[in-house]
Amino acid sequence: MSNSWQNIQSKVLKSDSKLYLLIGINVVVYLLMLLASSFAGANTFLANDLFLPASLSRLVSHIWTPFTYLFFNNSNIFQILFNMLWLYWMGQLFEDFLGKKRLLGVYILGGLTGAALYILCYNFVPVFSITLLSSVIVGAPACVMAIVVATATLLPDQEVMLLFFRIKLKWLISIYLGLILLYVLANGGSFIAGDYIAQLGGALFGFIYIKQLQKGSDWVGNIANLFKSGPKLSKLKVVARNGNKRTNSRPRQDEVDVILDKISKVGYEHLSSEEKEILFRASKDDN
Repeated sequence: MSNSWQNIQSKVLKSDSKLYLLIGINVVVYLLMLLASSFAGANTFLANDLFLPASLSRLVSHIWTPFTYLFFNNSNIFQILFNMLWLYWMGQLFEDFLGKKRLLGVYILGGLTGAALYILCYNFVPVFSITLLSSVIVGAPACVMAIVVATATLLPDQEVMLLFFRIKLKWLISIYLGLILLYVLANGGSFIAGDYIAQLGGALFGFIYIKQLQKGSDWVGNIANLFKSGPKLSKLKVVARNGNKRTNSRPRQDEVDVILDKISKVGYEHLSSEEKEILFRASKDDN
C-alpha cells in the first residue's frame, strides 16, 4: 500500500508530465468538496465564492473565480470519472506529440475561454437572462474539452475503441460536440446549459490553438517564454517517447511529414523504432 502511495506521489509531484498533476488536483479538490458538503453552509460558500458566476456584478466582486473554477467538477461521481478518463487518454496523446510543456497552458486557457463564452452568452443572449443572477458553473469539463479537441484536431484520423468498435477521433468529437450544441439550443434557459456553453468555449480554444500552432504561432509557448529564456518555437513539431540512442542530426521535414501521414492512417503504435527516433529528433531542440 505504501509503495502504491509513493508511486502516486511521484507521478503527481515529481514527474515532468503535467497530466498526473492535473488529475491529482482535480481528484483532491473533488474529495475536499465532498467532505465540505457535510458542513452547514459549505455548498453555499462554494457556489458563491469559488464557482464562476454569470452575473457581471457578482463577477466584479469575485474576480478570482475564473481561476478557482478551473479545478472543480460537479458532485456527480460519474462526471469526474468521465472527465478524468478523457483527460488521461487524450492527455497522453497530447504530450506524446506536443511535449510536456503545453498541456497545463492549454488546460488553463481552455477553461478561461470557456468562462468568457459562458459570461458573454448569459449577459448578451436574451434566452439565458432567465437564470443570469443565479447561474454558476464549474470549469474542469471546459478545461478537459480544450485538451480533447486539441488532440482530435492534431490527430483527426487517430482511431480509438468505443465499446466494441473503432472510431476516428474527428467523428467521435464531432458527434459529442454536436450533441452538446443541440442541448444548449434546446435548453437555453436551464441551469445546466452554462456548463455545456463553457465546454464549447474550451473546445473552440483547443481547435483554434492547434490550427495556429500548425501555422507556427504557439500561444501557450509564447506565454511560457515570457518567464524563461531560450529559443521560441517557430513551427509545430512532434515529440515521441523513445529510449533508443539519439543522434544529433535533424531529419528532413518531408521525412517527418511521411511519418505523420502514417500515424493518421494506422496510429502511433504501428511506428517502427526508427520512425519514432525521427520524430524525437525533429522536436529535440524545442523540448
